[in-house]
Amino acid sequence: MGQVIGLLGVCLLLGVVARRSGRFPEGTAPAFNAFLLNVSLPALVLRAMHRLEFAPGLLVAAAAPWLLFVGAALFLRLLGPRLGLARESVAALILTAGLGNTAFVGLPMAAALLGPPAVPVAVVADQLGSFLVLATLATLTAARARARAALSVRALVRKVVLFTPFQALVVALLLRPFAFPDWLESVLQRLGDLLTPLALFIVGFQLRLRGIGPRAPALALGLSYKLVLAPLAVLGVLTLVPGLALVVKQTAVLQVAMAPMVTAAILAAEHDLDPELAVLMVGVGIPLSFFTAPLLVSLVH
Repeated sequence: MGQVIGLLGVCLLLGVVARRSGRFPEGTAPAFNAFLLNVSLPALVLRAMHRLEFAPGLLVAAAAPWLLFVGAALFLRLLGPRLGLARESVAALILTAGLGNTAFVGLPMAAALLGPPAVPVAVVADQLGSFLVLATLATLTAARARARAALSVRALVRKVVLFTPFQALVVALLLRPFAFPDWLESVLQRLGDLLTPLALFIVGFQLRLRGIGPRAPALALGLSYKLVLAPLAVLGVLTLVPGLALVVKQTAVLQVAMAPMVTAAILAAEHDLDPELAVLMVGVGIPLSFFTAPLLVSLVH
């Protein structure tokens, strides 16, 4: 876990230093965002989904991220406008509060806090939960919020189908009967490994804590849902499921309690949905989650 926390902090700090150095052009963030969404993330999805071993008993854990996103859409659309938030800001909160960093942070944290039995549960929650939500519901939400006029069902479906990570997901599922050659596995792994460090670098590059004051109400709303309310709600739902193993409950709550997904902030930036607020959700949420997530897991008995 120490290595994970160290890498997160270093990458965020490097992004802040890079912006202040003046050595990177203003177009750095959009260029990196496009690369991550169209190269690194598809490579990660293609490799992970192709290798995933499905376990029907773990589908309850996969459902938790879906509940997280649906709850975020309902909760934030209800309370966001009452704080005077614009449509774009509400959408940015839904994307970042509705998607957790269940891969790079969630997997090692599950192994560190709950041990090896939690890792397969965490993988299922990440791959069948967070990744699928990102490729479907999150993409639809971003497309609808960005459109000035109402989009038809056909246009919304087209947005999802043309989303490169979704295409990678479909290809991975179609190719599951066939083994990837070693060279392709290596290429996909190296491209996918770039996702987290580069994404956090860009978050740091765009992070401006000076403007946090006016954003405090929106930030408090989004993070209180993501880091506290949603995990407690999921825990309440899981207690109603009979015969559910303790490790499944603990891991599902842990994955829901993760900080906002970095890729969600990139998706918000790509659609011009209040990128500043989305970056603040990630930049502030990551360090907070290292304290809140273990506390929430301790409540699961």
